[in-house]
Amino acid sequence: MSFLHSFTRSRMNRASSSRLSELPQRVESNRMSMVYATPQSKQSFGKLNIPKPQSVTSERRTSFFGSRTSGTGMARNSAFGGTEKMKDPRPLHDKAYVQQCIRQLCEFLSEKGFPGSMSVKSLQSPSTKEFLKIFEFIYCLLDPTFQMPTSKVEEEVPRILKDLGYPFVLSKSSMYSVGAPHTWPQVLGAVVWLIDTVKVFCCMSDQDLLFADFSDGSTEIEDGVEFNKLFMEYTAETYNKFMQGADTFDEEDADYLAKLKRLYNVDEGLLTSMEEKYRILSGEVERLEKESQTDRLMVKRTEKVKLQTDLQKLQSYRSNLESFKANLENKASGLAEELEASGLQVETLKQEESRLQHILSTQKFTPADIERINWEKRELQQTINSLSKSLEQAEQHMWNEEIALAKAKETAEVKLAEYHKLARKLKLIPVSAENACGHDFEIRTSTEYGPSTMVQCRTQIQQLLRKLITDVDEECSRLTDMKLSLEESIEQVNSNISDKANDLKQLREQIRRLDEQLEQDMQDIAHEEQKWSAEMESVETHRKLLEKKVTLGYDESVEQLKAAQQQYHLVLQETNEERRTVVNNLASVLTTAANHLSIVEKFLEDQHKRVDRVYAEAFREDEVDIQKMKDIMESFIAKVNSM
Repeated sequence: MSFLHSFTRSRMNRASSSRLSELPQRVESNRMSMVYATPQSKQSFGKLNIPKPQSVTSERRTSFFGSRTSGTGMARNSAFGGTEKMKDPRPLHDKAYVQQCIRQLCEFLSEKGFPGSMSVKSLQSPSTKEFLKIFEFIYCLLDPTFQMPTSKVEEEVPRILKDLGYPFVLSKSSMYSVGAPHTWPQVLGAVVWLIDTVKVFCCMSDQDLLFADFSDGSTEIEDGVEFNKLFMEYTAETYNKFMQGADTFDEEDADYLAKLKRLYNVDEGLLTSMEEKYRILSGEVERLEKESQTDRLMVKRTEKVKLQTDLQKLQSYRSNLESFKANLENKASGLAEELEASGLQVETLKQEESRLQHILSTQKFTPADIERINWEKRELQQTINSLSKSLEQAEQHMWNEEIALAKAKETAEVKLAEYHKLARKLKLIPVSAENACGHDFEIRTSTEYGPSTMVQCRTQIQQLLRKLITDVDEECSRLTDMKLSLEESIEQVNSNISDKANDLKQLREQIRRLDEQLEQDMQDIAHEEQKWSAEMESVETHRKLLEKKVTLGYDESVEQLKAAQQQYHLVLQETNEERRTVVNNLASVLTTAANHLSIVEKFLEDQHKRVDRVYAEAFREDEVDIQKMKDIMESFIAKVNSM
């Protein structure tokens, strides 16, 4: 499957467009939030108001195929015609990576038979002439008819890389000083990319051999109508979905690969075996690279520490075996004494048997005596056999018990070692450890411990561990709360960082424009210097002329700096005078306002007193009128009652 993927990607790279899904998924807006915007004053003294340029990346890029919108209303802009420069993701400023690239270049040159003598030391800072030889040699592997031009090399090399599809910009000014520390990493990155291109070209040259088993004898399918039709259908379908906002095309990739398999009659079993071989070889290569990159001295020291640890374990195991051997010797001595006693008993029985046999041979017995003696003999033989079997069973039982005891002791030692390892990892051992809190969590091996002692030790350690777990849970809850608060702070900081990143992006765009202008100026200066060098008589007079111009420019800069400082002091003086004028005017205005406020307060107090007085008089008049109305009403009621 990996070969089919590489074949498909090579065909897609050969076409005019590449996979659109490999572009950045979304373009972030560089507009700043108005919350963090600083209000600008209407007037500024001694400072020009320069508007901040808008970033090129903030403009919406449109496709020359026309605008397309999806069903949800979310449109996506095409990446064709974009002017934004790609940033090189390779760590070219990392010394280790640069050394790795130099070794790769040196190995490639020696492998391809570079005519000159080249070493890693000479590639640390090569001259322009050596670089041109290397570049010409590598490019001739792609185009054997290529010859390096004698003039305008600084323009030819970047143009060749651009035509080959090098995705990053290699400035023309870097060709003047290839071996400089600030230009050699970028040039080396371009050379390594060219080496990879040569390797891909060599692999694609053997394409017919690699895919010989996948065709039916026709080798012209790739450039035929069927392949072009499949490729155009796949490109159109993925581009339409990309314009609608999609970023991944898994279904289209799977469908396209299935059609290619049917077209080329791909053998899945062969591909699976090749992938397995590739995976095994890749793992072996990674292992060898890691072994080559690791420090052998550190590896040996680590092995020495491991061997010392194993030696300590073996010594402890040896001491345990010696103690076990002493116990077995004690038991063996006891069994030997028992065996010796049994042997003495057997000798006594043999003597008794010989005596009885002698008596039997010298005396005359009746058949009943003989039968009784034989019966006693059989009983004694059965007793001896039963005792022998009991002795064998006892020895076998003792051996089994000893084996079980040794296994149980080994299991206990393993579990105890795991417990001690885990306790050391948790910083519970020794007593002075960070998490021990003055408690002894270590379990010491001793044959004097009984079941009650082990249970007591286990209970004590469990109580301490429960207490430690409770403390750890409380600490975890506290740290979780702290983590949540920190996450909130981080979110706020990230939002601030995004805003600052937008500002930084705008500044980088401005710097990029200035760099382009500087590069153009440098090119113009280079052409002028060439014209001057042709007209001058020698390099020494040219150097003196440049020194004279630099001195004059420095003097002019110093004079301009003095003029700017004088202008700054003048503007500062004018600003201070205007500030004093504004302060005096403000003080007079505040005084007038305070006087006016006191007059208004006095007037309001007089009006308030007059209104109170008028209100009291009106209230008294109203009371008199009400009293008159009451008297009239009472007289009227009295007249009505009398009628």
